[in-house]
Amino acid sequence: MKPMARLGVGIGWRPEIADAVERLERLDWVEVVAENVCPGHLPASLVRLRERGVRVVPHGVSLGLGGADRPAPEKLAALGERAVALGAPLVTEHIAFVRTYSPALEAGHLLPVPRTRDALDVLCENVRIAQDALPVPLALENIAALVSWPGEELTEARFLTELVERTGVRLLIDVANLHTNRVNRGEDPVAVLEAIPLEALAYVHVAGGVERDGVWHDTHAHPVPPVVLDVLAALRERVDPPGVLLERDDDFPAEAELAGELARIREVVTGGGLPPAAAAAGADAAGEPGGPRPGGRELDAARTRLGLGQAALLSALVAGTPVPEGFDRQRIRVQSRALAAKRASVVAKVAPELPEILGGPDAYRAAFLGYARRRPMTAGYRRDALDFAEHLLIRDLPADPAARRRLTAWWQDRAGVRPPGRVSRWARALVRRAA
Repeated sequence: MKPMARLGVGIGWRPEIADAVERLERLDWVEVVAENVCPGHLPASLVRLRERGVRVVPHGVSLGLGGADRPAPEKLAALGERAVALGAPLVTEHIAFVRTYSPALEAGHLLPVPRTRDALDVLCENVRIAQDALPVPLALENIAALVSWPGEELTEARFLTELVERTGVRLLIDVANLHTNRVNRGEDPVAVLEAIPLEALAYVHVAGGVERDGVWHDTHAHPVPPVVLDVLAALRERVDPPGVLLERDDDFPAEAELAGELARIREVVTGGGLPPAAAAAGADAAGEPGGPRPGGRELDAARTRLGLGQAALLSALVAGTPVPEGFDRQRIRVQSRALAAKRASVVAKVAPELPEILGGPDAYRAAFLGYARRRPMTAGYRRDALDFAEHLLIRDLPADPAARRRLTAWWQDRAGVRPPGRVSRWARALVRRAA
């Protein structure tokens, strides 16, 4: 494993704070959500940052390498195209699953994989497929979790270590997620840092969150708390991280507050010297990928077992089916509500007209959450917005005729060409009557 290129201290680039990011002093690099940029039409702000010498790293959120199915070639190609367009030194994704294909369900969120041999075997094979398809190195992030899988066979540290040993993949360590898992799953962040191969570290994420009723929510919408900076300091005691990045995705603060958070992160990263042993470990190579490589029927059987478990969990979370045996039912309810709330928020962002048409944010949210309880997401958020509007129109909603006409026009304008199935024909008949 070659030494990782130095990135420095950076921030997650988001359109809402693009101007503020450009004005930040001592900014070394930015990370952009890969799915939110188009290779042929990069945002002008990112182009200007690149011209200044600020590196840009695409961070994927929809690949689902921890899922039971092989990664979709078109998603890998799209991630690679963004890496090339941005001149990125690497791309990053998550150790998570985000969907199932049988049944076809989308989580709209990163869900934890079970730390079992089956899941590790499948993940390693999926990572190798991704590595072969991508034009730059890949790094994977540990995620935050509200729920734990029953019957796990490996610790977080052992799971990550074997993943690196078997694939040579880099690690993106999110110290906020380590703290989240301390609160939600009783896992010691320092024990994880002590046991994982930090020589494989690509860079580090730092983010804020909030605790409610004994559950830590990794919101990326709150200031970075001291407890997360403490985990960053513990990591810094063991290795000099090639890069550290502040994530903020919502409730963006004033520019001065962002700059202040970056300054505190930089102080933790640059303060103090490395212990000699840690410095030496950080310079060593992790070795060539090795270890067991189950294949053929054995791997297919692991995919089948993993797929059944993931489908049962995701169906309970988004479709209201019974909670699988061994899961904490209260935590499943918390996660289910969180998924529905996030879904409502993202749909409102991709279709901001809907809250206005439906009478404001509160009325929109109540209507959407009622819809989401019975209608799981099967495609992306834009499709979800259209399906939600269709769901209302089929039921002659909203009750106000003027609002219904506006929703009708909105749906017609965006639905586009689509095979007219029975429900679609019914909806279009209602639409014609409402018009």
